[in-house]
Amino acid sequence: MSGVRKAFGSNVVLDGVDFTVNRGECVVLIGASGSGKSTLLRCANLLETVDDGVITFEGEDITDPRVNGDEVRSRMGLVFQSYNLFPHLTVLGNVTLALRKVHGVAAAEAEQRGLAMLDRVGLAEKARARPDDLSGGQQQRVAIARALVTNPRLMLLDEVTSALDPELVGEVLDLLSDLKSEGVTMVLNTHEMGFARDVADTVCFLHDGVIHESGTPAQVIGDPQQERTRAFLSRIRA
Repeated sequence: MSGVRKAFGSNVVLDGVDFTVNRGECVVLIGASGSGKSTLLRCANLLETVDDGVITFEGEDITDPRVNGDEVRSRMGLVFQSYNLFPHLTVLGNVTLALRKVHGVAAAEAEQRGLAMLDRVGLAEKARARPDDLSGGQQQRVAIARALVTNPRLMLLDEVTSALDPELVGEVLDLLSDLKSEGVTMVLNTHEMGFARDVADTVCFLHDGVIHESGTPAQVIGDPQQERTRAFLSRIRA
């Protein structure tokens, strides 16, 4: 992202954001609610149209109005905090839906890939279950499997543990740690500072739509230089 700006009416949510993610990196966005973290991800995925600035993905200016947004999104995986699983489909049906409908994969191959992905996230035995039969942590792992099964170049994860009971957070964070070790490129918003400290390559602190501080976890979380960063981390720790 270069100089990205996004406003909703008079409310400026992103105000000239410069932001880079390299292949294989895990970048964690931190900041209070309303700081622009979710909007940044939605702009990256072209779910929101930026007002100014350029977003380049794999060498292509995806903010060019001539770009096919559906094609761009087919190369990314986006996971929401509220799962967004289809309740009338089985777990396997949810995981394979985009493979079949968007990527044109034959049903037999899609099922094979879906079962392999569910095994990867530890839910192979739940393939024929419905989402309502699963715990929140299991549903979120299904949502991550659905995003991963299309082999995206970039995973965007929007507060994927915020809707979970505390005892279920660990299983999702463990999965994300495994993905990081496998070299999956990720950008995620989270309030889980322990995860950010242990897994992130880069931590970015957003405040009022601006990245005020970025660097390694040791720099930003362990030794923040900006007063706003220190105040935010103090509130989180409290």
